Amino acid sequence: MVSLLFIGLVVTILITPGPTNTLLASSGIQMGVKRSLKLIPSEVLGYFIAISLWGLLIESVSGNLPWLPAILKLVSASYIVFLALKLWKTSTQQLDIHQPTITAKTLFFATLLNPKGLLFASAIFPKIAWSEFHQYAIHMGTFLVLITPIAFLWVVFGAALISNKISWLNQRNMQRTASLVLITFSIPLSYSAITAL
Repeated sequence: MVSLLFIGLVVTILITPGPTNTLLASSGIQMGVKRSLKLIPSEVLGYFIAISLWGLLIESVSGNLPWLPAILKLVSASYIVFLALKLWKTSTQQLDIHQPTITAKTLFFATLLNPKGLLFASAIFPKIAWSEFHQYAIHMGTFLVLITPIAFLWVVFGAALISNKISWLNQRNMQRTASLVLITFSIPLSYSAITAL
């Protein structure tokens, strides 16, 4: 069973600005929505590989280091708080969306190396997902269903920024909302990490 906390954390973390989302927004500006859609499978594949590899690595070493998952979860919760504070602080700064033309390969490697992959594997996906294939399939399937519309929204966001047609859809509002939600989600994550130590 997939929890609402899992869904909320996935959506919030995926929607926060980062290397992959900046590239998607840049593509929306440069090439428009329709031509940028071909990039979304690259992000999906990049996250699928990164999260799966990190999860399997953590599961394979946690037998010898039983405290490692709890420590990684606590570090991830701290990273979420850091990300939330950074988002709030930089919400009035302009996002650098003027980048070279984005290719599927560029987006794939940016996603594969994105620190969010480790965050998802160590703290957001439940521990049982790495030991039971059924749980892995349910959680990864849910993740993949959520990532596609969010990637699409980033492309649309980039295209909307260039047109200035939607006044409330701006970087400041999006970042500050994401910041508050991240702080809210970091609390139960920190609590579960501390109680597991």
